[in-house]
Amino acid sequence: MTTSTICAVATPPGRGGVGVIRVSGPEAGRLAEAMAGPVPPPRQAVYRRFCGVDGETLDEGLLLWFPGPGSFTGEDVMELQGHGGPVVMDRLLQRLLDLGAELAAPGEFSQRAFVNGRMDLTRAEAVADLIEAGSEAAARAAVRSLQGEFARAVAELVEQLTRLRVHLESSIDFVDEPLEGLALSDVGQQIEAIGAAVEQTRQAAGRGQQLQEGLTVVIAGPPNAGKSSLLNALAGRDAAIVTAQAGTTRDVLDAHLHLDGLPLRVLDTAGLRRGGDVVEQEGMRRARAAMADADRILLVTEAGAADPSADGAVALPAGVAVTRVVNKIDLTGDAAGVQGEQVAVSALTGAGLPALRRHLREVLGVSDGEAAFIARRRHLDALAAAAECIDEALAGARNGLGEELIAESLRQAQGRLGEITGAVSTEDLLGRIFSTFCIGK
Repeated sequence: MTTSTICAVATPPGRGGVGVIRVSGPEAGRLAEAMAGPVPPPRQAVYRRFCGVDGETLDEGLLLWFPGPGSFTGEDVMELQGHGGPVVMDRLLQRLLDLGAELAAPGEFSQRAFVNGRMDLTRAEAVADLIEAGSEAAARAAVRSLQGEFARAVAELVEQLTRLRVHLESSIDFVDEPLEGLALSDVGQQIEAIGAAVEQTRQAAGRGQQLQEGLTVVIAGPPNAGKSSLLNALAGRDAAIVTAQAGTTRDVLDAHLHLDGLPLRVLDTAGLRRGGDVVEQEGMRRARAAMADADRILLVTEAGAADPSADGAVALPAGVAVTRVVNKIDLTGDAAGVQGEQVAVSALTGAGLPALRRHLREVLGVSDGEAAFIARRRHLDALAAAAECIDEALAGARNGLGEELIAESLRQAQGRLGEITGAVSTEDLLGRIFSTFCIGK
């Protein structure tokens, strides 16, 4: 139970037609009366003057009252909707602070909603993700998480683990009265089915995390292969300088674009070759570092040229997927299109670029439909940890280990899943999550 009353401007900074100040806590009603007169009926907007010391009018607008526990935070909530000038908002906010309110920390309203049981962590995070959505697909996925789809998927996994743990732990408590269906082979089959369900949820969460964070694609290759021209063609603008002189790009250029709703961070890098001056050497070092951290590399070569990866100067990092892009087919007359992991294009004429975009969408894992819900890296980490625990339980069942060890692995898996929704949480975890929210939410 919180004892402080917090306040914050809930609309973006700057000038606008309307500005909103949100107040939450046990003193919200007193603050409303001090500034705008009697508290109105719940969830009804009333027109009021917003007063300062000695009845001075600071602004005028709408007053709304949301009594707890039926509010966003689960506490008494009051909103002042006035004119959206920064000076006006500052004066109203200062008046609330003078009356005893405290300035809200980033995400504190949503954190109170979580603490008061108004939403689980996935829904709280979906609020921030919806605000930050960079595409329609991301916004739709965030809305689905806000409506509880991710939480329901996790709850179903937890329910399956709970049912199996009940059987296992009952057999431990009543060793003289073995229960039906507790043969280790049956247990193994149930654990395997749960593992498959966790993996399915991991894949769905992976697509949601791609929408939330985007993917990094690095354009690499030898000098003068048309890497910067390809970046410009994909971005639809002159993001990089293009000249006939080899080695124009000396640093890593960063462009953000959307691929059919999927946010991409595309990096253009310095041409890789042997030799070069000090500046070019540093550019190539940065290029190789970017390649090592990429989700995928577009290895660009000029049509008719030899394979650049055969040369030690264009060594590809292990573990990073590569698409080979044969550029400048307008000079050779080669056909545009995709052959396996190779795409023939002309960045100059645009030939083959639609095929390259389709190829990227497929290999980046989003060709099988829109994400069911938004997700974050911590969700994927928790699902991966749960999967490891389930694998341990499955190995135990197959190797004839005791029910105690199997049940303990399943308990740990359930705890990892609980971290996603907040059923299992720590103050440090909550602090990291809500500190990323905007103030006023």
